[in-house]
Amino acid sequence: MNSLYGRDLITTQEWKVDELERVLDLAFEFKEHRFDHPLRNCLDRRTFFMFFYNPSVRTRQSFECAATELGGHAQFLEPKSMRLKSAKTAGETVQDAANVMSRYACGIGIRILETAIEEYGQGDQLLREYAHYASVPVISMAHDRFHPCQGLADVMGMRMHAGRNLRGKKLLQVWAKGGLVRSWCSVQESILINTQMGMNVTLAYPEGYDLDPEVIQWCEDNAAISGGSFEIVHDLEEAYDGADFVYSRNWMSPHFYDYARRHGVDTAKKREIEMAMKHDEWITTKEWMAKTNDAFFIHCGPVDRGSEVTDEVVDGPRSIVYDIAENRLHVQKAIMALTMARV
Repeated sequence: MNSLYGRDLITTQEWKVDELERVLDLAFEFKEHRFDHPLRNCLDRRTFFMFFYNPSVRTRQSFECAATELGGHAQFLEPKSMRLKSAKTAGETVQDAANVMSRYACGIGIRILETAIEEYGQGDQLLREYAHYASVPVISMAHDRFHPCQGLADVMGMRMHAGRNLRGKKLLQVWAKGGLVRSWCSVQESILINTQMGMNVTLAYPEGYDLDPEVIQWCEDNAAISGGSFEIVHDLEEAYDGADFVYSRNWMSPHFYDYARRHGVDTAKKREIEMAMKHDEWITTKEWMAKTNDAFFIHCGPVDRGSEVTDEVVDGPRSIVYDIAENRLHVQKAIMALTMARV
């Protein structure tokens, strides 16, 4: 019996390790047998709703391809084209929308990031409200707290190049300067899933860029259970030393939401960029990579070249960013097959 059928995926933290391993095993199968896997038609004539509060590059592409390659269809939806209730407008409630959408589709994906909400956690609350009322799986396509599909794609990419057993390998999750004002979701998902998998995770950032305290506590708990380790450092020399994987990513300060609420999103984004660009040394270069254990470079994309990482690193022989981007397709096919089809 498929215990994952009908399950929501809002964060990998809420799934057991053996359940995540089932997704990864099937993702590798889908990669090897992309168009001739026995489950290639498991979503025959079924529709997956993709609900985008925020735009994307690879998320829409990969989910549409995933649905098609499973014999189904992905339908693109935007709140602005729907009559939904909000704090300022009348319209359909989440309860009603979730119930109706469940009558049409086999699953609902939602993407909602910092520019579509007023306070941290509102995106997560929205997904959980949809999940409460929907009778089909609700999948996070990235929200303000978590990005489970990206976390799984990252693990798959690391295993492709370093083997299935990543226990004891050091992952450096390092803050970087940047001009895109990034959400916390990919970073928090990365440190959560990799502490679950028994890796030695080092989170490095300048003072003032703390993440969600609850997520940090979960990482510490995960490491204690898995036999890995989790540490926070603010020194780059210590951070890069002995790393097997380097994941360089900008993320916004904890003050973004409050500042955006008081001064507007555009002003808050400008302020974040100005603050970030003062940290010139926080960029992954070949000099920093030379201090690692011949580390692979990983990134969820889109890469902010010249700010988060130099071209010679992201285009270098140890970069696996394109493999990870491809893996979004394979892990999302696996998630959809296991949660939306009776396989």
